[in-house]
Amino acid sequence: MSDVITELAARVGDALKGAGASLTTAESCTGGGIAEAVTRIPGSSAWFGQGWVTYSNKAKARELGVPTDLLRQHGAVSEAVVLAMAEGAASQAGATWAVAVSGIAGPDGGSADKPVGTVWLAWSGPEGVVAERCLFPGDRDAVRRQTVERALTGLLEKMGVAS
Repeated sequence: MSDVITELAARVGDALKGAGASLTTAESCTGGGIAEAVTRIPGSSAWFGQGWVTYSNKAKARELGVPTDLLRQHGAVSEAVVLAMAEGAASQAGATWAVAVSGIAGPDGGSADKPVGTVWLAWSGPEGVVAERCLFPGDRDAVRRQTVERALTGLLEKMGVAS
């Protein structure tokens, strides 16, 4: 992961610590990359307690409470599922903030509706939960890196921390 990601994670940590808030993660395509980034920061245990890597649909349902009908109807890479992932993670962890991601990092698995690079992100916080769809260019590593960056940047935006 890049220095940009470490800097973003440090800013997230400072904002959470300053607000007395906590963070949890629910990750699919990033395979724990967001949690790895935030735990690089010394003292992160004060604001990050746990995260989930729920790569399979079964894990999303079992660990985060994502309804199986949502998974069947919309697919794992969808607004409905990523919103449910964020809400489930926040609820399970008792965290102030949650970030969730599900996407198609490639090189395979894309379709006309959801090409490789399609990623849904969601942020759950005191004001509710919001989601965003991104289409990231590049290979698998690039898609995953950009997803981690966007997850952290979006969290700063949702917390009202200036860029």
